[in-house]
Amino acid sequence: MTARIVVVGDVLLDRDVDGHSERLCPDAPAPVVEGTVTRERAGGAGLAATLLAGDGHAVTLVTALAPDAGGLTLAALLAARGVAVIDIGDGGATGEKVRIRADGRVLARVDRGDRPPAVRAPDEEALRALGEADAVLVSDYGRGVAAAPEVRSALAGAWPLVWDPHPRGAPPVPGAALLTPNLAEATGMTGADEPAVAARRLLAESGAAAVAVTVGPVGVVLVDDGAAPVHVPVTPASGDPCGAGDRFASAAAAAMAAGLPAGEAVRAAAGAASRFVAAGGAGRRPAGARTVATGGCFDLIHAGHVATLHAARALGDRLVVLLNSDASVRRLKGPGRPVMHQDERAAMLRALRCVDEVVLFDEDTPEAALARLAPDVWVKGADYAADELPEAALVRALGGEVATVPYVAGRSTTRLIEEVAARAGR
Repeated sequence: MTARIVVVGDVLLDRDVDGHSERLCPDAPAPVVEGTVTRERAGGAGLAATLLAGDGHAVTLVTALAPDAGGLTLAALLAARGVAVIDIGDGGATGEKVRIRADGRVLARVDRGDRPPAVRAPDEEALRALGEADAVLVSDYGRGVAAAPEVRSALAGAWPLVWDPHPRGAPPVPGAALLTPNLAEATGMTGADEPAVAARRLLAESGAAAVAVTVGPVGVVLVDDGAAPVHVPVTPASGDPCGAGDRFASAAAAAMAAGLPAGEAVRAAAGAASRFVAAGGAGRRPAGARTVATGGCFDLIHAGHVATLHAARALGDRLVVLLNSDASVRRLKGPGRPVMHQDERAAMLRALRCVDEVVLFDEDTPEAALARLAPDVWVKGADYAADELPEAALVRALGGEVATVPYVAGRSTTRLIEEVAARAGR
């Protein structure tokens, strides 16, 4: 069943740097990680929204995006996954979590962005989405969205409301249908380290209808109002647990959107989280390397280009940029273009961590290059309609897909050139 689900909370930019390690640093007992591949994805509330969209639901994410490169990348990544975003952010910096992994083991995590965006009051679009939702999920990562008074006021009448708390986050609004803390979060909120005791205390303190405390491979302890605690077992899974809490909370929200009571929703969510971990968690990739290709002139690379390229790379395992040669650009744009030589443009693209390869072509369109490459996915900005692209039929005939990612309005090479010329003429 397809449901309309609204996710409210803090979105993060998650990045996995994967490689292998066979030796230690000569100057410290630390592993040397080589052959790294970097993958980016939406984290926090963005992961919960992405998972629900992947399940086929109509998902709207109410969040606060920062006006920086990370915010642009997140907007592109979320749109590429089919998530509608309502941005209520103002300023600040994107929160980033970078995991350094070698041979599947996490060696370190680097966090960035300690100045989260301020949160504006939800606008009419956000209020309408909340009012029309079949379920609302609050994915609180302690960066301010769920703590904003206007947001909390808008959430007060939402039903069913599932609240996934955070140790540094705001307390749930009274009357939620289900709270989904893990044991560490429940202990931090109540002082009780026994799941059933913590669940009862949360139930009494929050006014929620039910509390489900997740305890890793042990399972889930569920306490309904007036009922004895119920232990919901799970099938133990060996795999990356990153994102398991988001999978549990999002699956519970989807089940409640379908009309299931809390007990059945928790059982469904427990099974979904177990399967999620077994499949590799948030950092998993589908079997087989997927080649993604995109193309363009990329003259005077700007933030819009970078956001589009990051979103394209997130759709596969390898990104190839088909780059118009200088002669091709002149035919398309006129004798004054390109501003940068093709070798310089290629070097700039190769310097981006999301780009794996750059291929120059001399034709007016990239069809000949596409025929040689035969990518799994061909990506263009959403200022193009996928079915109107002249190369779409060729890509599909080769067995590939055609996808669009968000076009960042107001950012273009032509605008940059005009602005520089205007300033030079002052």
